[in-house]
Amino acid sequence: MSSRPLRRVASAAVLISASALVVAPQAAAAPSAEPPHVQGTRTVPVYDYADAIRESVWVTTNLDNDRDGVPDKVAVDLVRPRETARAGVKIPVIMDASPYYQCCGRGNESELKEYADDGTVTKFPLFYDNYFVPRGYAFAAVDFNGTSRSTGCGDVGGREEILGTKAVIDWLNGRGRASYADGTPARADWTTGKVGMIGKSWDGSVANGVAATGVEGLETIVPISAISSWYDYYRDNGALYTADFGPAWLSGYVNGRPPEVCQPLRDELLAGSENATGNVNDFWAERNFVPDARKVKASVFISHGINDLNVETKHFAQWWDALAERGVPRKIWLGQPGHVDPFDFRRAEWVSTLHRWFDYWLQGLHNNVMREPMATIERAPDVWVNESTWPARGAFSLPVSLGSEGTLGLRPGHGIETIVDDPELSEREAVSDPNASVPGRSVFLSAPLSHDLRISGTPTVTLRIRVDKPTTELSARLVDYGTAPRINYLASGVGVRTLATESCWGASTEDDDACYRDTVKNVTTSDLAVLTRGWVDAAHHDSLTSPRPLRPGKWYTVTWRLHAHDAVLPAGRVLGLVLTLSDSDFTLPTTTGATVDVDLRRSRLNLPVSLRPGATALPDVTVAPRISAEAPATPEERTAAREDRWTTFR
Repeated sequence: MSSRPLRRVASAAVLISASALVVAPQAAAAPSAEPPHVQGTRTVPVYDYADAIRESVWVTTNLDNDRDGVPDKVAVDLVRPRETARAGVKIPVIMDASPYYQCCGRGNESELKEYADDGTVTKFPLFYDNYFVPRGYAFAAVDFNGTSRSTGCGDVGGREEILGTKAVIDWLNGRGRASYADGTPARADWTTGKVGMIGKSWDGSVANGVAATGVEGLETIVPISAISSWYDYYRDNGALYTADFGPAWLSGYVNGRPPEVCQPLRDELLAGSENATGNVNDFWAERNFVPDARKVKASVFISHGINDLNVETKHFAQWWDALAERGVPRKIWLGQPGHVDPFDFRRAEWVSTLHRWFDYWLQGLHNNVMREPMATIERAPDVWVNESTWPARGAFSLPVSLGSEGTLGLRPGHGIETIVDDPELSEREAVSDPNASVPGRSVFLSAPLSHDLRISGTPTVTLRIRVDKPTTELSARLVDYGTAPRINYLASGVGVRTLATESCWGASTEDDDACYRDTVKNVTTSDLAVLTRGWVDAAHHDSLTSPRPLRPGKWYTVTWRLHAHDAVLPAGRVLGLVLTLSDSDFTLPTTTGATVDVDLRRSRLNLPVSLRPGATALPDVTVAPRISAEAPATPEERTAAREDRWTTFR
């Protein structure tokens, strides 16, 4: 796929022979005029937002999962400039498909769609309509099947959700049918057919899924803190995050239909998710978009919080890697907060970049956005750097040994380390005061770093273990020990605080203003930071589809990934690996009370690092350094951050 789109012109090209040019050069066609909203290589706000066309259509699908014998219909609320419609100027569409427009709201202020008494949409959540409609775009707010005014039933990342949203793009490109509320046909003859999908969390997840169908007309997606595999949202290598808030519950949480209509579908979701085992099956395979990255024709602009505990960083990393293998044009922002839209942690720069991105991919304006650095990363609170790629260019996997003296270094380890399961051990207790003897954990520390160390990518842990039970959970955390100001992503707000002031981003009406509460980073000075985490159910060590109980006394090799990360640890910091068994803070562990022996010589941390010329990755170490460090989060803060995962999906 080319990274430079073809420019759409207002009139057809005229073919003129060379002889005709010689005989009658005056016959050559004059260059076509640009529409008013285009000035050079950017769009400008020239259209009256208050006078924009606001309409609702229902797109007919070939689905019927509510089993009423009638094709399911997807509700689409649209706003577009009246001036382009009058002039016959066709425009592209920015689309946010969501299950949250009526049940829960969008954005930091939980805005809902609002309608006049006659059903006309009067308010769209978020700033996309206010900002982009005056600049020559249409905005489409799509209700997932089974939510708000759409029919069908929500199947949470499944066929209905993805194909229902895809049907809207088909209609915008003349390949589908839609009608107005009175049943008259609705035709999308006002659009170029070029669509850009955007959205945070679940909204961004459906953008990933629709892109993975390869649908024609979807030119770009902007998934923000988005899921790439629903199995990985609910589980990690066979370890369950929850049994109560799975897809069946989530379908009911956003349901807009009479409860009895979709209960049969929710029963199927509960059975298909197979909570009793933690296995991958056909249900989860249907909801994994990564294998279909080979079908993606759209460009992709990812934004993700590097400390997101809701949609963890493994989601963007595995999607990004799959897209890279296919050569998909792409760009990425990685911020320090948790599950937060970049509009709420770097607002002005985000709006400017998004504007250039959509102008390039949807309007065909040849600005420099694709010549800019591919990756933009927040190194420390409000300290941003640009990189040519992600992970870091030249990054490699460094095998790091676990030493018998609690060391983390390049020398091979030796001996046996024993860990006894303690289900009551909290993360705060596990990572604090790393030199102390604390039941239920083992800590391995590097020497103070002699050079800055960049970790960039997905770490893995390999343990050679002997277990006295048929299975156990294994948990690992990579920890940065050293005092520094850091984003407090474990507190309410997951890294940002909302202020009383506002800033405005686009045109407003009495019913739909473009003004939003300002935010600032929630920064605290702390002794340590957990960089990344990861879990595995040991019985799933060689298969996520067919787990095998472990034979007590037998040695097994278990390798699992931690979540992707990017950080630069300055010289003087200490890197720590903390191993535990159960982790009740983040998972529903297979709490068996197991005792696990770890063969240190055959165990290692595989650390993705990027080094400057002449630098050493880790200093030589024979004795673990002495560290006094306490985790900053109070139990209340930790609870607030974790509850955000299951009560504030958006």
